[in-house]
Amino acid sequence: MAENFKHCLEIILHHEGGYVNHPKDPGGMTNLGVTKRVYESWVGKEVDESDMRALTPEDVAPIYEKNYWHKVRGNDLPGGLDLCVFDFGVNAGPGRAAKYLQNMIGTVADGGIGPNTLKALSTYDEEVGGTAEVVKEYQKRRQGYYEGLSTFATFGKGWTRRVVETTEEALKLV
Repeated sequence: MAENFKHCLEIILHHEGGYVNHPKDPGGMTNLGVTKRVYESWVGKEVDESDMRALTPEDVAPIYEKNYWHKVRGNDLPGGLDLCVFDFGVNAGPGRAAKYLQNMIGTVADGGIGPNTLKALSTYDEEVGGTAEVVKEYQKRRQGYYEGLSTFATFGKGWTRRVVETTEEALKLV
C-alpha cells in the first residue's frame, strides 16, 4: 500500500543497520543496506568509505523506493504483505521476492509483479483466509530460502531474526 512505504522503510533500515564491510558479505561495503556499487550507480560516480559512512536515511530512501518498493509493486500489495515482499526484495533481490510470491500463489513466476499476479494474489488471499495467512506462508517460504543458502551458518541467525521480526510487523499492518 502506498501509505505504507515510509513505515516499511523504517523497519528495513532498522534491520539493515549502519555501516558494515563484512569479509563474507558479497555486497562488500554497505551502509543502511545500500552497497557501494548500488550507491555509485545511483550518484553516477565513484564513492569512498567516507561517502558510504556519511549516508543518511534521506539519502537512501529514493534508492529503496525506486529499486525495490516500485519493482515489487509495494503500492499495489495488501498491507503487511507489502512489507514482506519489499524486505525480501531488499535482502535477496526484487525478482526473487516476486518469484517466491508468484510460485506461492500459483501464477507464472516471471519475477515481475503485474496485473496477472495481483489478480492471482487476490484469489489466493480469499482461498487461504486473508492476508495474515498469506503473510505467514510467504515468510515461511522466505525462511526456507535462507536455510538453503551456503552462507546460512554465517548469516542465518540474523536472517531468521529478520524474518521473525518482519512477520510480526507485517501482521500489525494487515
